[in-house]
Amino acid sequence: MNTETWNRIAAHATGQFPTDVPVFGPDGPTERELRLLGDVKGKRVLDLGCGTGQAAISFAKQGAIVIAVDAATEQLDRAREHSEREEAKVEWRQGDLADLAFLRAESIDVAFSAFAVAEVDDIARLFRQVQRVLKPNGPFVFSYEHPISLCIGEDGRAVYSYFESGPVAVEQHGETLTLFARSIGEVFTELGRAGFRVDTIVEPRPGIPGAMLPTTIVWRARKEGA
Repeated sequence: MNTETWNRIAAHATGQFPTDVPVFGPDGPTERELRLLGDVKGKRVLDLGCGTGQAAISFAKQGAIVIAVDAATEQLDRAREHSEREEAKVEWRQGDLADLAFLRAESIDVAFSAFAVAEVDDIARLFRQVQRVLKPNGPFVFSYEHPISLCIGEDGRAVYSYFESGPVAVEQHGETLTLFARSIGEVFTELGRAGFRVDTIVEPRPGIPGAMLPTTIVWRARKEGA
């Protein structure tokens, strides 16, 4: 749904980004702070919604075998440029985040996604696909816009109901994106139905001085199994 928007954003993007550690969102935190992924050296890591490649490149530089997926071709073009400059080997794939038919069942050690899950309409399908490709007990670590932050406007008043799942228009990078607001309970339930066991939920304090509400939520869910 947001593919063309991200293509426009990527076409006008400038500057570099750090590639020493994965970042969970625009306001952080980083994997160095949360320690949810563990040592990825030698592991097969799947990055869903890789964007311009920040996390994927950092995984590759840590010795992981990385498969990175994004729907936006311009984002992937930028990611390839960055990976060549960083001399990081990544397998880049263009496509729907919930269409992982190109991967064998139980072939992935770690699945990761930063600020992309909320753009997926059929979250149940996404979770089922990730569960299929993960090895037993493999972690799926993902972050997205905290649902509370989507409910509250700049004036502090509620602009959307927390209890209503559905598309929400937000402004990012001078463009309008469509996100799907879901309660924490709904995401927890869908993960369980897909065969995951949630062991961590983090609501980090934003780096903005005086911030009183979380802007990011981070989950770690493990595929049920031995």
